[in-house]
Amino acid sequence: MQISYDNKKLQTVCQEKAVAQKSLGVACARKLMLRLQAIEAAACVTDLVAGNPHPLAGSRYGEFALDLAHGWRLTIVSADNPAPINSDGAIDWSQVTTVIIKYIGNYHD
Repeated sequence: MQISYDNKKLQTVCQEKAVAQKSLGVACARKLMLRLQAIEAAACVTDLVAGNPHPLAGSRYGEFALDLAHGWRLTIVSADNPAPINSDGAIDWSQVTTVIIKYIGNYHD
C-alpha cells in the first residue's frame, strides 16, 4: 500500500528511526517500523495480520488500528475521500489501498 502522513511530525517519526526511538522508546519504535513495513507490503488494509489489526468505532470511526507496544497504537485512515463503503454502510477496508498515518499514541489514556 501507499502511505502518506497526516502531518510532518508523524512523517518524521515514521521515517527517522532515531526520532522514533527518542519519541516512542526503543520497543515501540521497533514495532512501528515493523508495522510500516507490513503496511507497505500489503495490497490492502485487510491483508494486515500483525499487531491485532482492527477498525475503530465511536469518536475514532473511520480509523484502523495496529498495536505497537506498551498500549500505544498506530492508526490509519483511507486516503480515498470518501472511503470505499460496503453494502452494510461500513468502510470496506478490503478496497483501501492507500492510507494516511493518522495517529501514534495511547488513545485509551
